[in-house]
Amino acid sequence: MYSLKKDGVILEKSTFEFENEGVCNPAVIRDGEDIHVLYRAVRKGNHSTIGYCKLNDPLSVVSRNTEPLLVPEAPYESHGIEDPRIVKIEDLFYLTYTAYDGRNALGALATSKDLQRWCRCGIVVPKITYKEFERVTSWKGSLNEKYLRYNEYQKSHKKLDKNEFIWSKNLVLFPKKINGKFCFLQRIKPDIQIVVLADELTNITLDFWRNFFLNFDKYIVLRPKYQHEVSYIGSGCPPIETPQGWLIIYHGVHDTIKGYVYSACAALLDLENPQKEIARLPYPLFFPEEEWELKGEVNNVCFPSGAIVTDGVLYIYYGAADTRIAVASVNLQDLIAELLKYKL
Repeated sequence: MYSLKKDGVILEKSTFEFENEGVCNPAVIRDGEDIHVLYRAVRKGNHSTIGYCKLNDPLSVVSRNTEPLLVPEAPYESHGIEDPRIVKIEDLFYLTYTAYDGRNALGALATSKDLQRWCRCGIVVPKITYKEFERVTSWKGSLNEKYLRYNEYQKSHKKLDKNEFIWSKNLVLFPKKINGKFCFLQRIKPDIQIVVLADELTNITLDFWRNFFLNFDKYIVLRPKYQHEVSYIGSGCPPIETPQGWLIIYHGVHDTIKGYVYSACAALLDLENPQKEIARLPYPLFFPEEEWELKGEVNNVCFPSGAIVTDGVLYIYYGAADTRIAVASVNLQDLIAELLKYKL
């Protein structure tokens, strides 16, 4: 059995205008001796940018920028840059985030060699309207009805807007190419899907996405299974490679009389074929129970989005109640051993 420790809050909102509403949902990466944290910084009015701080150990902030590292530049992110994740593949950092333009929330990509100067690569996920999604995916008749229920917000409009797309969020890259191909997880509610690309992450062809949606059920890698994740799930931290499989730390959502409760969850995917689930914890890895997780801009939220491994300990960084950044830690091999008790 493993023992998980909640190490507490490491970053709170500040008086700086760009983060005076909250800080949450961090991307975290170790590069050399430094631990870099790129986090969602929210100012009043719910407009988000990306803030930056540096740690000298997994729990100690040593420096913090007084201005955002990344601000909206393109129209597709005009209302905010949210929920970043980061990996390094070869000599390039890949930052994925949710770009919000006031109506659409879609996964986007930026790259950098030094974590300071960033090249925007645009929206990576498909732009598909509700009507198109319903038409293309429903012909098999086997798709979970929640897909249409969770994504039918456009039906409430008097006139469907051709520029409003189904939200595809929680874009998370695997930290290496698998069999020579880029892979990433995305989330169109209520499941997590996997996308496998041959060469590049941008300029994905229309034919590729047409085939993806025609075979949509084949690309669903994780579905809600247990009570704590019954409403929907979403990808969280970048996958962590272990000898036993890709460790996936994700969030599960359960609708209760107090509203949605977001918990951190864990699963294993096959190393060579990450479309295959190996094991999953039948209970939350951790869930809101501390004051800093129960009360905030959004109550009852533990939203894991970054992780590192130091001396055999897995540190999981998460947004707590959409207001602050906290850390939980667990022995990595103990967690893997527990997961393998529930091997599929």
